[in-house]
Amino acid sequence: MIDALGQVWKAHPARRGCYLAVLGLMGWSATAAAGPLPDAKADLSAFMRAAAVFACRMDPADSAGVRAAVPGGRLLEFDILNIRGQPGRSIHRLLMPAGGELVMRRLFPLGRLRRVSVEYHERGTAGEARPLMAATADHTCKVFEGRRLAYDGDGQAGRLSVLASDLETVISTEPLNPPVPAGTDPGGPLVALVDSGVNYTLDGIKARLARDAEGNLVGFDFWDRDRRPYDVDASRSAFFPLHHGSAVASILLGEAPTARLAVYRYPRPDMSRMAALVADADKAGAVIVNLAMGSNRAEDWSAFADAARARPHMLFVVSAGNNGRDIDRGPVYPASLPLDNLLVVTSADAFGRLARGSNWGAEAVDLMVPGEQLAVTDHRGAEGRASGSSFAVPRVAALAARLLAANPVWKAPELKAAILKRARRPQGDIANRLRHGWIPDPADDF
Repeated sequence: MIDALGQVWKAHPARRGCYLAVLGLMGWSATAAAGPLPDAKADLSAFMRAAAVFACRMDPADSAGVRAAVPGGRLLEFDILNIRGQPGRSIHRLLMPAGGELVMRRLFPLGRLRRVSVEYHERGTAGEARPLMAATADHTCKVFEGRRLAYDGDGQAGRLSVLASDLETVISTEPLNPPVPAGTDPGGPLVALVDSGVNYTLDGIKARLARDAEGNLVGFDFWDRDRRPYDVDASRSAFFPLHHGSAVASILLGEAPTARLAVYRYPRPDMSRMAALVADADKAGAVIVNLAMGSNRAEDWSAFADAARARPHMLFVVSAGNNGRDIDRGPVYPASLPLDNLLVVTSADAFGRLARGSNWGAEAVDLMVPGEQLAVTDHRGAEGRASGSSFAVPRVAALAARLLAANPVWKAPELKAAILKRARRPQGDIANRLRHGWIPDPADDF
């Protein structure tokens, strides 16, 4: 039945009211708000608890009831999205009378409510809506966790607190934009790390940061455009940010013990800034660039391509990606760019087999190296394991850094040739999926 209703939803927008009514008969309870929600300005925790229960019990078809939860509010967005071809997620976005926004999301695969999340976005100093607090409830409408953001004087998210079910007790707090610790340049070959940033407060990283003559960090945050390239990627969710660069850096520094890092946080809001990023890394003296990231959109990488092409002396070690596909046929960028100073790396298991989910390409992918279940230190300083092409890349960048330490005048052509010289032809059909082969142990300098 859900299949049939899903077809109605997609093919007949005018019938969506009927569709939602049927969902109500299938177990979506009527809107059960005992009057309007509390005032968010007066008591945000109480407002969020009530909003979570309301979102759990509401009837999505009752738009008047949804609006009544916030007197004077306006419904900005409502949609139902599919999960595997069937309706499974909904979103409501309400504009508050004072200018804030309430976002309510429901997850209901196969028509069964699994989870509800609500977010409150306040108006920032520039008038923009910025996320402030979130709460999550289970299918019984019981709130089990909350998260709250605190902003610094510059309007940047400075701290993320995880809250208990009362949405008041703080369980843990994580910095999002801390100051860079003081330090001095450690010397050694310079590697530019382009990623989500790093946690430069960790002992294992801060001692290896490249510094200028005044002790300032070499590198830049091209996302926030400041000198704090901290390891945070909030593109998917400000309340559940991703962290990537610190783990990548831990592999690179572990296998290149004399290298120093110039850290760059990539400019997701405007990828044209990649041109300035490459120029800055070049000016700093970086010959090696670790770039363990990518996307399917060629236009995201046009500025990077032009900047890299203009600097043939720089070697860009990039990830082939983890889409489980031939990127000669379905390109991933920047890996699929036709640049001579690009070295594209994918992940193998310890036996020289292409790792599950890793990309390949007889033309686009140069090498594979073991990149599965590698020991890493994450952004919290916790030890763990990581797998994928992203973690194969720093192993090759570390090899390049060791070669550069032994041969300080080498540039991209010499480094790339020396690395490819180590490649072996793997066994089986994978030999036809790589341009050069695999390196069984890139940390082994014989």
